[in-house]
Amino acid sequence: MKIALFPGSFDPITKAHVDILKRSLSLFDKIYVGIGTNSTKQSLLSVAQRLEMIKAVFKDEPKLEMVTYEGLTVNFCKEIGASHMIRGIRTVSDFEYEKAIAQMNHALIPEIESIFIVSKPGYSSISSTIVRDVLRYGGDVAQFVPSAAIPFLVGLK
Repeated sequence: MKIALFPGSFDPITKAHVDILKRSLSLFDKIYVGIGTNSTKQSLLSVAQRLEMIKAVFKDEPKLEMVTYEGLTVNFCKEIGASHMIRGIRTVSDFEYEKAIAQMNHALIPEIESIFIVSKPGYSSISSTIVRDVLRYGGDVAQFVPSAAIPFLVGLK
């Protein structure tokens, strides 16, 4: 069985995340959507809220399982039996950042491969960070997040 992990903070999940996941489904038998806890980021949603939001977005996709984890992502891959890690690339700077992490992960656990999927051009400017900023200042984020995520975001600032 070919298993992958798509790690992230998903605070909140965006249409860009959804696109990368949907395009990854044909490549793997099972994909874990891993919500990692990152102490350097100021979260808008709790980990539990993010987990419920992602479950709502993908409620009809049996190949996906949503999980939370702490610690090194590459170690979590090994723990769940994932041989691949999926990463979305929006920009050249994303590539440079992700390449460095992938090389470090490969040095730590060589059997886990990083797979980079380039975002579609219409999604290259969408990030959770920008969506959080729009939310904080009362803007409408409906065009940036999946419709199933909206109820989790109403009234947040």
